[in-house]
Amino acid sequence: MATSASAASTAITPKVENESLPTLFSRLGDDVVQLFDTKVSLLKVELREEASAYARGGVMIAVGGIVAAIGFALLNVALAFGISTLFGDTALSQPARYAIGFVTAGVLYLIVGTIIISAVKSKLAKQNLVPDRTVEELRKDKQWLKNEL
Repeated sequence: MATSASAASTAITPKVENESLPTLFSRLGDDVVQLFDTKVSLLKVELREEASAYARGGVMIAVGGIVAAIGFALLNVALAFGISTLFGDTALSQPARYAIGFVTAGVLYLIVGTIIISAVKSKLAKQNLVPDRTVEELRKDKQWLKNEL
């Protein structure tokens, strides 16, 4: 973006004392068009950056959701094994030990998935949707136009 700003600053022509009013208005119009073109370019870059950040966050939320879904599936299988052993002998059998393993793994996956989703969600909530650099540049341009006109 620095190249656009430097190109814009080099495009400013020096003042000539004997220019006619139509020439001055034409040059002012060209400069204003170039200024707004630069601002639109800045806005596009900022919007791409914001979209990229949200895409990365969305992918991480999806990964967290998948991890949580795996945990939920394992928890359900373990619950089924656990319930089936409750109606059998009271002594712990091999299926009961399997159920305890599934419960532990399921709870672990649920905790990890919840942590990932919460962390990414809070990070996205802190992200500002307003393109700050473009807004600041437009404020400066507005002030400059007020001073010049």
